[in-house]
Amino acid sequence: MKNLFIIMAVLLSPLYSHAQNIFKAKIIDGDCGETLVGATAQIKGTSMGAVADGEGIVVITGIPDGEFTIVFSCIGYETEDKKFTFPMANAGNPVVISLEEEENELDEVVVTATRGTRTFKDLPTRVEFIGSEELEEKNLMKPGDIRMLLSESTGIQTQQTSAISGNALIKIQGLDGRYTQILKDGFPAFAGAAAGLGLLQTPPLDLKQVEIIKGSSSTLYGGGAIAGLVNLVSKTPEEKRDLQFQLNGTTAKGLDANGFFGQRFGKVGTTVFASYNRNWAYDPSDVGFTAIPEFDRFTFNPTLFLYPDEKTTASFGIESMVEDRLGGDMHYISHGHTEDHPYFERNRSQRYSTKLLFEHRLDDSRKFNVKNSVTLFKRKIDIPDYRFDGDQWSTFSEVSYLQSHERTEWIFGANVWTEKFSEKKLTSVPARDFSLNTFGAFVQNTTNIGERVVLESGLRGDYVHDYGFAFLPRVSALYRVNEKFSTRIGGGFGYKPPSIFTEESERLQFENVLPIDSKFNKLERSYGGNVDFNYRTAFADGKVIFTVNQLFFYTYLRHPLELKREDNGLYRFYNIAGNMHSKGAETNVKVKYSDFSLFVGYTFTDARVKENGISHKKTLTPQHRVNSMLMYEIEDSWRVGYELYYVGKQHLTDGLMGKDYVTMGFMIQKIWEHISVYANFENFTDRRQTRFDTIYTGSVTNPEFRDIYAPLDGFVANAGIILKF
Repeated sequence: MKNLFIIMAVLLSPLYSHAQNIFKAKIIDGDCGETLVGATAQIKGTSMGAVADGEGIVVITGIPDGEFTIVFSCIGYETEDKKFTFPMANAGNPVVISLEEEENELDEVVVTATRGTRTFKDLPTRVEFIGSEELEEKNLMKPGDIRMLLSESTGIQTQQTSAISGNALIKIQGLDGRYTQILKDGFPAFAGAAAGLGLLQTPPLDLKQVEIIKGSSSTLYGGGAIAGLVNLVSKTPEEKRDLQFQLNGTTAKGLDANGFFGQRFGKVGTTVFASYNRNWAYDPSDVGFTAIPEFDRFTFNPTLFLYPDEKTTASFGIESMVEDRLGGDMHYISHGHTEDHPYFERNRSQRYSTKLLFEHRLDDSRKFNVKNSVTLFKRKIDIPDYRFDGDQWSTFSEVSYLQSHERTEWIFGANVWTEKFSEKKLTSVPARDFSLNTFGAFVQNTTNIGERVVLESGLRGDYVHDYGFAFLPRVSALYRVNEKFSTRIGGGFGYKPPSIFTEESERLQFENVLPIDSKFNKLERSYGGNVDFNYRTAFADGKVIFTVNQLFFYTYLRHPLELKREDNGLYRFYNIAGNMHSKGAETNVKVKYSDFSLFVGYTFTDARVKENGISHKKTLTPQHRVNSMLMYEIEDSWRVGYELYYVGKQHLTDGLMGKDYVTMGFMIQKIWEHISVYANFENFTDRRQTRFDTIYTGSVTNPEFRDIYAPLDGFVANAGIILKF
């Protein structure tokens, strides 16, 4: 029997040895050499494989002798197949595998707001990037506008300026909405009279990506980017047809019908976006006033693209929007004016805009760009016994030249920005017509200093008619400590020309607001900076990917513009004898495991105004804010998400304190090849300001509306269908 065991051991020993082969590899980015945490290696035709750990290392054990094909893959990179024969020579040393980024994915992560050609990970300027997948998620929740898309980002707050019409602006890092520049494809889109409605009139279906730069960005885009900028990047035509239709309905009496088409046909391409958005008056609290106004909006945006040769691209687009928005007393809206129910607020607006872009690549390192836009925005506001009626013409023209080499990139440019507002004089208040012409030039350089440091510096000079010159230096730096840890630091100067179009005047519908006087008012000037730290790693054999970003920010604004009531009942803008500063921190944590991903963000903001030696907290600015999302997603099959948001207490303009609150949401989507259906349950805990506070004082016939700091619409469910061809 003993001899039998010996014979069996001898016979089985070759099979046992065959199963002892070990394969080790280090998977890196073929462009920069960065390790790819979470990349996978799979032996073709078997169940054997491994996930790259925090060092980019994969280890596969138990491989028998013979020749095998191993497939290496990572999200956003081309798949690589390589054959190996086992046993291998030098099996103890890892094989280095380089993966190249997919071309279509590379296009998505090029940040256009920085004007250069660098990809997201190589930018010294801190940019938050919202890609197409996240845009699609937000589109399911709010297909009629981008307010939710922006307000659910860390450090960004949506401020509703009208209790009954829903007008809103965004605030970045505690600074008022007028200090944030909103761009559409690099063009200033929603300035001046359009500011209070711009977020509500931009559906997200035709957007390719959204880029957010927090902190002073005036060096890049001139006045108005003190708090930062948001660049909405439209989809462009591809060889493959993109045809989508979306139909959405809400329990808040809303209806959205959106459609998009894009395709390239050789040297010609086109995109067409059209939408109809409708809401009936909605008052879930039975307070008698609209939480969501009644509105009709039509949008039509066709764009033609030309590709005469491989080096040249041109496009010409038209954007048009017409909206009629009516809020106020529910009885007035349903039955018309009566003596007991006279209050209403009507906004009628129209936007017509042309966009021209021309890009010519002189060679592999030099590029020439020309862009121009002309916009007409017409706005009428009616409330009892008062009407505001004005037209705003604005133009933007820019010429820029880019020269890039292996280690450095230069951008030179000049632009002209004009605004002209004409108001029909309907009251005794002096006419508020104004024109503002700005001529600017800028230069920016980005240089790789060694392997770990990238430095970006810029200088802009603007001449603002009636207000003089503004010189705006800016610098940013990226330092890669190692493959897991990096940091960015940056800062710059900014300015904002005075304007009557602010949150304060929006709340008054511009009634009794005196015009800006260039002899009395002056530029608001600022400086600010931020520093952030990024750490990314993997653990549990690479199955869990952990990312954390910590940002600290500070902005100082000298002699800010504030609206004050005078003894005669009129309102005048003053550059106060003091300053405003905002400082704080943002923390973003992401954890990904298998098909699950968790995001948690926290914002701390300390914004103060100091006037005549007295300091006080900035109103309508919560000191603490938390936003979080848990997502389960099987690609091209299922998407399930849960959201939770906390907004802390905030000081109100009437001297009281707004209460803190928590909101939660849940969404689910089922996806097939050409069709998907979804349902979203927003604020299902039904948190409303009317549950714990009032929205107006006085009587129904003559209400005085208070600050809006919490949702008014409460729990809203929506569901819809998306068709793709």
